[in-house]
Amino acid sequence: MNVMRTAMLLAFMTALFMGVGFLIGGTSGMMIALVIAAGMNLFSYWNSDKMVLSAYHAQEVDQRTAPEFYTMIRDLAANAGLPMPKVYIYDNPQPNAFATGRNPQNAAVAASTGLLQRLTHEEVAGVMAHELAHIQNRDTLTMTITATLAGAISMLGNFAFFFGGNRENNNNPLGFVGVLVAMIVAPLAAMLVQMAISRTREYSADRRGAEICGNPLWLASALAKIAGAAHAIPNYEAERNPATAHMFIINPLSGERMDNLFSTHPNTENRIAALQQMAGEFRGGASTAGFSTDRPQRTARSVPNTGWGRGSDESRKGPWS
Repeated sequence: MNVMRTAMLLAFMTALFMGVGFLIGGTSGMMIALVIAAGMNLFSYWNSDKMVLSAYHAQEVDQRTAPEFYTMIRDLAANAGLPMPKVYIYDNPQPNAFATGRNPQNAAVAASTGLLQRLTHEEVAGVMAHELAHIQNRDTLTMTITATLAGAISMLGNFAFFFGGNRENNNNPLGFVGVLVAMIVAPLAAMLVQMAISRTREYSADRRGAEICGNPLWLASALAKIAGAAHAIPNYEAERNPATAHMFIINPLSGERMDNLFSTHPNTENRIAALQQMAGEFRGGASTAGFSTDRPQRTARSVPNTGWGRGSDESRKGPWS
């Protein structure tokens, strides 16, 4: 199902890319766009994760540079039965996190310094378990490829005025009207991506993440804190790259206000309510299906408690310092 969904999404984005090319340069423009789109699809498959990490200036960390955080990811990945992903931290005061990579064997998770400073150890565990769930569900391939292609479509739309605005351009079948359509379609590319990315995967990642960390309320508490801070603390990198917004656990853009058709994420209150209901199921003895069956079940309680977000300023610096 995930393979088919990814293929359909790539086909849709490629068709949109070709459509903008047709509006700018007619049949020849469409064929050029097709060649470019094919190259972008191939390039995105192998390199889109690196591009996203680079856009947010994320720095890779390891057991030596961030021992507590790295150990947390290692233990959560073991709970999920996943290979150890690469671990990144990016410098941004807005608490948030994302995952990327074409498959679980080539995956990465990234957390902001704001997340590690403002949330407790348990809440960070809940957030990172959610990101590992995206990796396990293979959502990250779709997320990274669509982010790259959406950016390319927007760029092509911006070129429309320069390459298609000449009234003597006979290759443009619709003339200046076609250019205007292309210029209007391109800014909407990010919105189309938001519609293409099913928001139900966030609920699925929330549930699986709660199973991985062992306590749904850790993630519920984290979502409440992150959502409140996201509107108060701007993420300028995300504002410059809006097509990547769907990759984060909470929409990093300051404009989201409601759970509507064009939102990249479900309403946070609805997500918290679902996690609270799940916590009740845990207390009632419901099975936490999804844990690896070939190793002892562990929860994030086995992760060393560093006391992030509590106590003195020194304890709030986090493992990256």
